[in-house]
Amino acid sequence: MIPVFRPSMGDDEVKAVGEVLKSGWIGLGPKTKEFEEKFAAYIKTKYAVGVNSATAALHLAMKVMNVEGGEVITTPMTFVSTNHAILYNNATPVFCDIEPDTLNIDAKKMNH
Repeated sequence: MIPVFRPSMGDDEVKAVGEVLKSGWIGLGPKTKEFEEKFAAYIKTKYAVGVNSATAALHLAMKVMNVEGGEVITTPMTFVSTNHAILYNNATPVFCDIEPDTLNIDAKKMNH
């Protein structure tokens, strides 16, 4: 079995989440705003938007790029939600084989 991902969380992450839960801000709140501001500064841009999941981020990214219908080349070596984001934009996932050493899409195998 090859796990798609295995989260790694230590005491610092547990403490940080505990602080947020104790603050009463479960949704958008001061920590989200702080993250967005620090991330925007880190990547040297004016704005950044925090979302609740990578699926939401992919969906939003495809909306921003005006992906609506058509085909999107993707990897079969991913979590299913990666492809849900493509489907949410009325597009069709087209799977491309991966490189065995990097597990990234093998550009030489793209036929589009």
